[in-house]
Amino acid sequence: MDFILSLLEPEQRQLREDVEAFCRGDLGALEREIGETDRVSRPLVARIAAAGLLDWGVPGSYGTAKGRLKAPAAMSLASFCLVRETLARSCPNAELIFTMQALGAGPISFSGTEEQRRRYLPRVASGELVAAFALTEPEAGSDVAALATTARRDGDSYVLDGRKTFISMAPDADLYTVFAKTDPSAGNKGISAFIVEKGTAGFNPGRRMDLLAPHPIGEPVFEGCRVPAANRIGDENAGFKVAMTSLDFFRTTVGACAVGFAQRALDEAVAYAKRRRMFGKPIAEFQATQLKLAAMATELAAARLLVYRAALLRDRGLKPRLTLESSQAKLFATEAAQRIIDQAVQIHGGAGVTKGFEVERLYREVRALRIYEGTSEIQHLIIAGQLLRDPV
Repeated sequence: MDFILSLLEPEQRQLREDVEAFCRGDLGALEREIGETDRVSRPLVARIAAAGLLDWGVPGSYGTAKGRLKAPAAMSLASFCLVRETLARSCPNAELIFTMQALGAGPISFSGTEEQRRRYLPRVASGELVAAFALTEPEAGSDVAALATTARRDGDSYVLDGRKTFISMAPDADLYTVFAKTDPSAGNKGISAFIVEKGTAGFNPGRRMDLLAPHPIGEPVFEGCRVPAANRIGDENAGFKVAMTSLDFFRTTVGACAVGFAQRALDEAVAYAKRRRMFGKPIAEFQATQLKLAAMATELAAARLLVYRAALLRDRGLKPRLTLESSQAKLFATEAAQRIIDQAVQIHGGAGVTKGFEVERLYREVRALRIYEGTSEIQHLIIAGQLLRDPV
């Protein structure tokens, strides 16, 4: 991590220290009190908003500019990754809220009108509105062109009909950015994006889903949901670009989350290996344990380098589009984190599959990272496509 920090600005190094201190203090205490949950904790939203952390997910002029962790004017991918990695290591509920506030409002931040930004982004940054990104459907995940939710123009409104699934923060969220087909015959060129507020007639936040690791996640339903045309984000039939612009930014941060999980697993494994004794000595003294720890640390270092390479290329204007680099970062970091955490469980032995041990929770948490925002298989296809188009 020292090498990565040497590449960053002093303010970014201070940000990491401040977030770590926040996790050790008030935020960590609230995290432990909440525990694993499938509900959005409003007190936790309020706590991280008051500290200024939610400002990092919106353009600076729309943030609260309050709290000791407030963001500067420009959105920085490297800074966002630093915060997400640090929270993932110690405060997973806060990490989810921090990330989803930014992703849910991302289409507005990157592609919304000035009026839309003024109306919604300050309320997201303050925690007044909990945001959600509603793209995935039962038959449309990575294949966005297969969206079945429709949006029919009717005067100065659109009428939405359809169902979403695996939507983080649903059904608790207040604000949903929703993607629907406005031209069903045009594939991904017929998709538009809309802002839908909870309480809109015809919108049902849907049922809460029960996952391997508890998360607030649900299945919103739209039945004759009438949305003002002013709530469309970007041009009609330009929703695919709106979605990809947001995901291109956030895909790298999934790798940062994986790095945070993996770092915590390595920390736990090293500490356990030092204190667990077998045959009269700590298991850390056995070569088999040392080989595992060495491989874990090396994969973690490689994953972190790929994540921050992508982030710094964007922040420094060297690569405005990160399609290749963000896919490489997500692919390697999430797959490496799965291996690292699996080995951490192995080092713990029976304790590793026992509730109450951190590595058991991490083992359940990490699995989803290889699926959402593009599966590992999809990342392989994206990377290969980029290489065949423009070999490096």
